[in-house]
Amino acid sequence: MSSSLIILLIASYFGVLVLISWLTSKKSGNDAFFKGNKQSPWYIVAFGMIGASLSGVTFISVPGWVEASQFSYMQVVLGYIVGYLVIGTVLLPLYYRLNLTSIYTYLEERFGNYSYKTGASFFILSRIIGASFRLFLVANVLQLILFDDLGISFWQTVVITVVLIWLYTFKSGIKTIVWTDTLQTLFMLIAVGVSIYYVSDALEISKGGILNFVLESDLSKTFFFDDIKSGNYFWKQFISGAFIAIVMTGLDQDMMQKNLTCKSLKDAQKNMFWFTIVLTVVNFIFLSLGLLLTVYAQKNGIDAHKDDLFPVLAKNHLGTTVFVCFLLGLIAAAYSSADSALTSLTTSFSIDILDVEKKYDQEGQVKIRKKIHVLISIVLILVIIAFKYLIKDESVIKSLFVFAGYTYGPLLGLYAYGLFTDWQVKDKLVPLICILAPVLSYIISTNSLKWFGFEFGFFVLILNGFLTFLGLVLIRTQKN
Repeated sequence: MSSSLIILLIASYFGVLVLISWLTSKKSGNDAFFKGNKQSPWYIVAFGMIGASLSGVTFISVPGWVEASQFSYMQVVLGYIVGYLVIGTVLLPLYYRLNLTSIYTYLEERFGNYSYKTGASFFILSRIIGASFRLFLVANVLQLILFDDLGISFWQTVVITVVLIWLYTFKSGIKTIVWTDTLQTLFMLIAVGVSIYYVSDALEISKGGILNFVLESDLSKTFFFDDIKSGNYFWKQFISGAFIAIVMTGLDQDMMQKNLTCKSLKDAQKNMFWFTIVLTVVNFIFLSLGLLLTVYAQKNGIDAHKDDLFPVLAKNHLGTTVFVCFLLGLIAAAYSSADSALTSLTTSFSIDILDVEKKYDQEGQVKIRKKIHVLISIVLILVIIAFKYLIKDESVIKSLFVFAGYTYGPLLGLYAYGLFTDWQVKDKLVPLICILAPVLSYIISTNSLKWFGFEFGFFVLILNGFLTFLGLVLIRTQKN
């Protein structure tokens, strides 16, 4: 496929996003940017959240896991269901009762200003790292398939990428993203569906027999109860999945900001219910695609594994249609998580760190918000470029991405303590506790195999949250 056609494809794609932005940005102010005027249809939010929950990492990595891990990831996905149940029945009623714009405002009301700023800061740190890494992967793919041939350097690719996101989010923020994420989720699912169609055809599997082929394959083994020390042991992954969902969705401003644009709590809960069902099915479809791609590669002697599996087959072996869909799906998956991250970071920094709602009138709030939106965009650009030029070892980059998970542990501990006890804390000591907990978790996790003969894996999140909770108990004062 020629470079000019790829450019036309990408330009057309972003043209549609900018058009949606223009249509949704009329008479938009901060209420539209932060809350979507609380007019978002719940079913649109539910569908769009699929794309935001997944990412370019998921789009490439989940199909690549099947060869080594079979369908064990579904154990984590089943845990998500429990986590989303907690979000819908415990957290959403809390957020709507308090009429929150930023979910971290709860921490101020429950504990005090230091706790509030600490929770927001951990979210901002985590989202900057996570969003930058996702965009780094996509920028790398675009660089390899297009911009290297055009003589455009990596830093220019990154700037173009982030500016395009800024362009369709700067005016209406979450109001626009609710709709653009819906479109991007649709593109992503079409990409997966078309890929399954063409791969199954190449494998000479009848269209009605794809599900049977997947279920009868040894690669589709889902449940692992044999080795408790193994990373894919069922209860380890299931429980971790529940906590990951609670923390990375329910305690994440990015994901909850979409829910808070719904007209009512009832609509937001319907959104979570249907989102849970659809996300479970979508993850199974991704794994099924991975199984088909793995079988195709093995039958044709193609040396492509893990994260290289889908890109290599799409570009070199499955034809132009699959490659076009792969490219659109990858961009859609990455941008649907990155655009909402940019908006939620702007929201959290404006409201939680700068207190714009308390310090400025409406006109002043808009001016500050626009400046912060630009500032966050610049920060993302710099962090993505740092990944490329300052960190040469890919495993170190992956370690940084894993490190982002450590920042959610303190949020888990803070909210668990706030919801399930009626104790107060010494607010000024909360930042210290929330810094020590991830540090201790890292030390314990890296030595756990030697000390206990047990590898924490995803359980480090639970350990981190537990240590934060324990630290808060140690600095408790009196009951409210």
